[in-house]
Amino acid sequence: MAIDALLVFVMIGPLALFGIGGFFVEALIPAIAVLLFWRRYGATPGKMAVAAKIVDARTGGAPSSMSLVKRYAGYLVSMLPFFLGFAWIAIDRRKQGWHDKIAGTLVINDDD
Repeated sequence: MAIDALLVFVMIGPLALFGIGGFFVEALIPAIAVLLFWRRYGATPGKMAVAAKIVDARTGGAPSSMSLVKRYAGYLVSMLPFFLGFAWIAIDRRKQGWHDKIAGTLVINDDD
């Protein structure tokens, strides 16, 4: 997640310095980028760096685009109560955060 946050900062930071911003630049561009990476590669650059990818929890195949949108929106649910949805990963049997449970996804090792 730190790698992905750094990449977003590198992309968005210079625009913010020049006063170019607003909702589209600060929220929609990162969301679109994340969703495109998830759809195309099954992972963001940060997940690729640690050889992980997102799969459908039931089939093990690629998740649907709607599942990926739900997963991204589920990040807000995971963050709101003091990031408990992310901490949940440590105690969950399948290592799913709340966002994964909402979307029906799972993060696995990608040894390819």
